[in-house]
Amino acid sequence: MTVLIDRPMWPAHGTVWSHLVSDASLDELHAFAAANEIPRRGFDLDHYDVPARRYDALVAAGAHPVGNRELVLRLRASGLRVSARERANRAEHPAP
Repeated sequence: MTVLIDRPMWPAHGTVWSHLVSDASLDELHAFAAANEIPRRGFDLDHYDVPARRYDALVAAGAHPVGNRELVLRLRASGLRVSARERANRAEHPAP
């Protein structure tokens, strides 16, 4: 079980962002996020978006830095990846 983080490179809201994922379970991901005071609002179906200023602290807390390609490959291999089609479907039909 591993929590992975890619380099901050995704621009939005005046900063760049990393993705934080688990290659084992969403429970592991949520536990790691909670232990590191990452707000639940940062969760986006299969990952947390985290600002660049948090990157070093999350690595120090045990997140393994990987490239964005490896992050996606490992997320897919885990079966936790939410596809673009699933994202669009959920956006069109949100849960009550």
